[in-house]
Amino acid sequence: MPTALVRRPSPRLADGIVTHIERTPVDADLAVQQWQRYVDALRTTGWTTVEVPAIDECPDGVFIEDTMVVYGDLAVIARAGAEERRPEAAAAEQAVAAQGYRVTHITEPGTLDGGDILKIGSTVYAGLGGRTNEEGIRQLAGALEPLGATVHAVPVSKVLHLKSAVTALPDGTVIGYEPLVDDPQAFEVFKPVPEESGSHVVLLGEDRLLMAASAPQSAEQFEQLGYTPVVVDISEFEKLEGCVTCLSVRLRR
Repeated sequence: MPTALVRRPSPRLADGIVTHIERTPVDADLAVQQWQRYVDALRTTGWTTVEVPAIDECPDGVFIEDTMVVYGDLAVIARAGAEERRPEAAAAEQAVAAQGYRVTHITEPGTLDGGDILKIGSTVYAGLGGRTNEEGIRQLAGALEPLGATVHAVPVSKVLHLKSAVTALPDGTVIGYEPLVDDPQAFEVFKPVPEESGSHVVLLGEDRLLMAASAPQSAEQFEQLGYTPVVVDISEFEKLEGCVTCLSVRLRR
């Protein structure tokens, strides 16, 4: 059964880092409700969820995907590009190790956020230019290439993370809102979507796509392609440049 690591939002969520959008008020109570519905959506589609201990002193701790990159039986623990986020990794590392994964680390001077990593089969795209640096990508390649992965650096300058700009459908097609994608030609197959948040999907299995309620036109497009959208409202996390991918770490072997 697939498993997802999740982490409850901090009461200080509204203080989270904002880089590419204007700060707007965040309703922390509503965010907790939305987070619970996100977790419920995973569970009702056959996922087991493991709740990593909350880290209330870190406003961005709910965005747990940034703490690691998982490939095969290996978890590469990230070294956050934003120094204030680095304490988020320790409990996440313990949780993934408890699931039986081997662990290695990105070390100084490398920086890497999990949200900058898009895996499509054995191809791994790493976003370069924001929170993740060249040394972080070099170390990631050193960890993953012995497992059969090929790591490609791609530019990121218009959004926070690579997966703020693009994710991929089950058939490997990369999807993104074209005005925010630095280089669509970096990907083997690229399909534009009509809304920014339509760029973000989590593959739940059986052609189901977890995605945000703020992208109804994209959801309709995916339905026409034969996929089944599983829609959740994550408006309070979107105010902090969050999306459906960064609220969990999906573990599949």
